[in-house]
Amino acid sequence: MSGNKHIGLMQDMAIFVSVVKTGSFSESARLLGVSPSAVSRSIKQLEQQLGVCLLQRTTRKLRLSETGRTVYERCLQLDNTAREVLALCESQDSSARGVVKVAAPKAVAHSLIHPYVAEFLSLYPDIDVHLVLDDQALDLIEQEIDILFRITRQPPQGLIGRSLMPIDHVLCASPDYLSRRGTPTHPKTLAQHSCISLGENDADSKWRFRQGESRLTVPVTGRYRANHSRVRLEAAEQGIGIASLPVFVAEAGIANGSIIQVLPDWEFETAYTGDLWMLYPATRHIPAKVSLFADYIVGKLGR
Repeated sequence: MSGNKHIGLMQDMAIFVSVVKTGSFSESARLLGVSPSAVSRSIKQLEQQLGVCLLQRTTRKLRLSETGRTVYERCLQLDNTAREVLALCESQDSSARGVVKVAAPKAVAHSLIHPYVAEFLSLYPDIDVHLVLDDQALDLIEQEIDILFRITRQPPQGLIGRSLMPIDHVLCASPDYLSRRGTPTHPKTLAQHSCISLGENDADSKWRFRQGESRLTVPVTGRYRANHSRVRLEAAEQGIGIASLPVFVAEAGIANGSIIQVLPDWEFETAYTGDLWMLYPATRHIPAKVSLFADYIVGKLGR
């Protein structure tokens, strides 16, 4: 037999095992939830493809041919292996133990994932968490990552998951800085200020704004750049300048007054704006330990 024909025969082999075990086409059909004629067709098809007679039929019972015995032993091994695989997966699902490897951008990991890890570890003492903080695009398969958090408007092909929350950005500065340098009233006036940007590439120093139908891009400069949002937050609180920050990083400081949102009437757009997605490989069986962590985070962050 050439090619992949054996794959199409696997179901017929499983039905063949069932018929031999029960000794009856009708009883096998009842257990499998199909008609006796469907069972008979499967056995006939298997015999035709193999070119041998597997079962010798009489009015009262079925009997394996000599070749049929040998074929049955091999098919029984295949059937038992399939059952063992199912049992193994069910065992892993019920045990829910091991390490869950999670990757997320630094700010997301620090502010949105890490704060809940202690409670998760307490709830599930047999599950450990390996949290990877990385702003780069990681390969889930190659790096054996169970869950990937990514800020994007469209998840990459080959991955599945769900959107947890929108990630917007704002501009903020300390009350002290604004009292010394003045509060910007229009994006164009940012050219007169010290602006704290990411500094990853040239686009990070070209801040984009939207208000209704109006769109504009403003080149900004400053004495300090940092590619970590918590560092930019602290720099803003220290009065160094006006910082670009994700809302989830800035909201506590805005609430307690350590920073003030600048240009709140304008929507600040960045390449890092989008939704926070929780992603998995599309074809991978999701173990219970991963499902438990995912469900837990959805309960904390999901909208």
